[in-house]
Amino acid sequence: MAVDATLTWPDGRQRCRWCNPQNPLYIAYHDAEWGVPCHDDHRLFEMLVLEGFQAGLSWECVLNKRDGFRQAFDGLDASVIARYPDEKLEALRQDSRIIRNKLKIRAARTNARVFLAIQEEWGSFDAYLWHWTDGKVIYERDCTRSLLSDQISADLKKRGMTFVGTTIIYAYLQAMGVIYSHDEGCFKSIPPSAY
Repeated sequence: MAVDATLTWPDGRQRCRWCNPQNPLYIAYHDAEWGVPCHDDHRLFEMLVLEGFQAGLSWECVLNKRDGFRQAFDGLDASVIARYPDEKLEALRQDSRIIRNKLKIRAARTNARVFLAIQEEWGSFDAYLWHWTDGKVIYERDCTRSLLSDQISADLKKRGMTFVGTTIIYAYLQAMGVIYSHDEGCFKSIPPSAY
């Protein structure tokens, strides 16, 4: 689907239709982060946690609280979160800097433990994630799930992760650049011939 050419952007560039032209944080995220292939385990974990918190909400809501999440969750360090006692999880439920959903907070700890186990098994989460595509970027648009997200979601669930359904994982893969999905007409889109 093409971008909405009627939107007015501060710099005159056209962007994906989901990006809010009134939110500088969202514009910066779209322009510099979303869809850029990521191989940094710390960022891969951070985004996995944040995508889980997005379930049932908008990404913009989570993005607006990202700094609060980083502060409340000790820099979103998997090795620290994996060791959180129940008391810390309860304290997080009172922290207005984050989304205070009990199940999602608990999932952050559970998923940190599985994330560390995957690092141990594969050498890095990066190696695990990118092996699904043999290190290649997938180019597709206008999807909310795929066979790839189905497979990764099923594997992560089998390993014990929660809040990693196929739609969440698809959004995660787009954010991390495994799947490249910038809208046609967006200044970040690739030539149509690559599709």
